[in-house]
Amino acid sequence: MSKLSLLQIGLIASGKQTSGSDRYYFSLLRELAPLDVDVHGVVLGDPDSVEDPVPGVASFAPEGSRMFARWMGLRRTVRPLLRGRDVVVSHFAPHAFPVLDQIRTRPLVVHFHNPWSLEGRAAGIDGKRQALRWLQERAVYGSASRFVVLSQANAQVLEREYRVPKAKIRIIPGAVDLRRFAPTATRRAARERLGWPVDRPLVLVTARLVPAKGVDNLIAAMQDVRRAVPDALLVIVGDGPQAGDLHAQVRTLGLDDAVLFGGYLTDDLPLAYRAADLAVVPSVAFESFGLVAAEALACGTPVLVTPLLGLPEVVRDLEPALVLAGFGPEQIADGVRGALTGALPIPSEDACVRYAQRFAWPSIARRIRDVYAEVA
Repeated sequence: MSKLSLLQIGLIASGKQTSGSDRYYFSLLRELAPLDVDVHGVVLGDPDSVEDPVPGVASFAPEGSRMFARWMGLRRTVRPLLRGRDVVVSHFAPHAFPVLDQIRTRPLVVHFHNPWSLEGRAAGIDGKRQALRWLQERAVYGSASRFVVLSQANAQVLEREYRVPKAKIRIIPGAVDLRRFAPTATRRAARERLGWPVDRPLVLVTARLVPAKGVDNLIAAMQDVRRAVPDALLVIVGDGPQAGDLHAQVRTLGLDDAVLFGGYLTDDLPLAYRAADLAVVPSVAFESFGLVAAEALACGTPVLVTPLLGLPEVVRDLEPALVLAGFGPEQIADGVRGALTGALPIPSEDACVRYAQRFAWPSIARRIRDVYAEVA
């Protein structure tokens, strides 16, 4: 296995608000190091602010910088780092677009996490900004030699929406740090450490609190769930701009005793998964993989997911019944109620843990390295 030297262009390093894509980026850099790979990275924001910093990652501009400052910072930062690199890797098209002329002499591999321009369209951004997003994506994707996608669903988006040839696409699922996400405590002990009730059926959702995550539908579903399981408790872990609206929804529906807001967790996130009897991913838009579903399984907790893009691919081989029939409160309530009452076939703790081995970072990182080696 010959040594590889990479420049990895990431998204944002922003402390506790780091997204799933950013966690993937930093974990990948960490896992590539033992595979005879020399990695240098660049990100927006402060790379030392993340939970587990990685050496060799530079900031090209402060978070919150205007677009022109970001572009100029990228060009200044990337130019000296290109020397001796075999491959350039992009995890976010707008951060590769300003340096396409600089990196054109190197093979480019794109990690396609989500369709940026399509997300903008769904969010209702104006036509001019939508066009700018589309043009940047098209320029970057047109320059790429290979694409790494997290699911078959995302591969189809690349082919259908961006006209990327199938031969350039490699499907490699997301990965989990199984040293961190593991059943290291009993459910009771995990709840005691978190200060959560130990004598109630506990349903967990962990997500950034934005409309695309569908947490409002899960809250609404708890009205129906409570009729069958009166002491069921929904715990919401996360923060975001929708938090105020979700608190108001709980009050309006009279669910104050049925919903607990657990706040944003970092070090205790594995404990949260472990404490739950059931996790739910109720997303309604743009889930290329569903990292939280894989993390929950690794902690021994079964997880229900909506039938959205890559989410079913995470759990379907374990138990098809873990894929909900739809996105609305009624379908979510049917799944949660069935899981808590035993009407739905739910895999055991041991089965969840064994299944999660397919998402172990060492094996996933080796597969990704092979893609880089294809074009080096």
